[in-house]
Amino acid sequence: MSLDATARESNVRDSLLKFFVENLKLTEKIELSFDKSLASPRLQGTEVDRWVMIDFGLLDRGTLSEHYVDLYCCTRKDPQGFRLAQLGDTVMGYLTDSTQTDGIKRIAFYRSKETGTWDLLGALLVTDVKESKETEAPDGTKFKVLSVTLKWAAIV
Repeated sequence: MSLDATARESNVRDSLLKFFVENLKLTEKIELSFDKSLASPRLQGTEVDRWVMIDFGLLDRGTLSEHYVDLYCCTRKDPQGFRLAQLGDTVMGYLTDSTQTDGIKRIAFYRSKETGTWDLLGALLVTDVKESKETEAPDGTKFKVLSVTLKWAAIV
């Protein structure tokens, strides 16, 4: 027996990737990384000095499912940390929604497919975002972590 589309981790991840690529990468021109390190991504041999590393964490499947995602906002060549603060503000702006009376961001939740149009299942709710302090890695990378809690209704 297969899992319902609302309980599939692959659909959650694909929906989040679509959201981050469309908003951070394409709209804001912020590079994304998924390699679970703070190493800056290289684009055609050129190192970038501003990026977000996405780390998919704990997934709790249930009637009200939860997924925890850490977004590492990273900058280099940023002595005062001003660009890191700007990056954090930009990312946080995509995780909140001032047009909603509750302020909760709704991220479109799809049943993804290899080919064809994806089916809209509902929404992933950003119910909490905790922001770490600014930290500097030994290589000079400044970073802060936005720990995001997502919730959605699922059939398990």
